[in-house]
Amino acid sequence: MPELPEVEGLAAALRERLVGRAVAETALASFSLLKTVGVPPQALHGRPVDDVRRYGKYLSLVVDGTHVVVHLMRAGWVAWHDEAPRTRLRPGGRSPVALRMTFDDGSGLDLTEAGTRKGMAAWIVDDPAQVEGLTGLGPDALGLVPPLEMPPLVGVDRATGEVRVAVSTTAEERAGFWAGVLAGRRTRLKGLLREQAVVSGIGNGWSDEICHTARLSPFALGDSLDAGQTGRLAEAVHEVLLGATERAVGRAPEELKDGKREGMRVHGRAGQECPVCGDVVREVVYADSSMQYCPGCQTGGQVLADRSTSRFVK
Repeated sequence: MPELPEVEGLAAALRERLVGRAVAETALASFSLLKTVGVPPQALHGRPVDDVRRYGKYLSLVVDGTHVVVHLMRAGWVAWHDEAPRTRLRPGGRSPVALRMTFDDGSGLDLTEAGTRKGMAAWIVDDPAQVEGLTGLGPDALGLVPPLEMPPLVGVDRATGEVRVAVSTTAEERAGFWAGVLAGRRTRLKGLLREQAVVSGIGNGWSDEICHTARLSPFALGDSLDAGQTGRLAEAVHEVLLGATERAVGRAPEELKDGKREGMRVHGRAGQECPVCGDVVREVVYADSSMQYCPGCQTGGQVLADRSTSRFVK
C-alpha cells in the first residue's frame, strides 16, 4: 500500500508534470471508483491543473479549484504516460485502469488497481473537507498538523534551485506530540502507528521500519513506553519517513514502488539477516497482512507469537 513517502513523491512528480496543463479528456472505466455525483468528470475538461497535493495517504489533483481526491488503498497506483494511450477504455472490462485523464499536451495518467478486490476510491469535490475520510484523519506523521492544513513537504531552494524536502518540527515538539499520542493508549505500537485517526500517513511497511529503528517491540503497549522510549519512537518516525520521502522525491511514478522496497531493512525481509545486529528477521502472519521485526534489535531475543500457528515459535 502506498504510504506517506510514496504519495508525497507521487504528488511531487505529478505536480512537476501537470501544473499549467489543461485537462483534455476523462474516461471512467470503473463506476465503483467514483464516490461522488455532484461534479461529473466531464466538468474538468478544458480546465487547468493548479496543484497536486497529499493529505495523509490521499492524493489530490487540484483542477481550477476543484479537487480530484484519490485514495489508492492497497493495490491502487498512478501510471504516467508521456503520450496517453489511444485505446478506448471499456467500462466493466478486464483492464486494471479505472480512470484515465488526458491533458492538452497529449500526456496522460491512469488510475490503476491490480487484483480482483477493488478498494481504490475517488471523489470530485469543490472542497477536500467534503471528503469524510479526510476530515477524520489524525495529524500528519511528519508535519504533526491536521492534513488539510499541511503545506507541501517538497519545495525549491531559491538560492540553489535544488528540490528539497523540508519539515520544520523540532525534536522537543516531536517528543511532546508522541507523548500525548501514547498517553492512556493500551494499544500495541504497531497498530497504533497505523491508526489513521490517531496519526496519518503510516501504513504496514513503514510501521515495521519505525519500530525497528526505534528498537521497540511492535507488540509494546503505547502507554507502557517510558520517556526515553517515547523519544526514540518520535525520532524514528521522523527519521524513517523523512529519509523515505527524500528518496522518493525526484523519482518517476513507475520507480516509486521499487524505491520503497530498497529503503527497508526488515519489512518484507523475513528469513534474511538483520543489517543492524545480524539476527534473523522474523514474521508474524495475520489473515490479510503480515509484519516483520528483528528479535535481536527489538524484543530482547524473544520470538513473538505467530497467529498462523497460534503458538510461540521456538
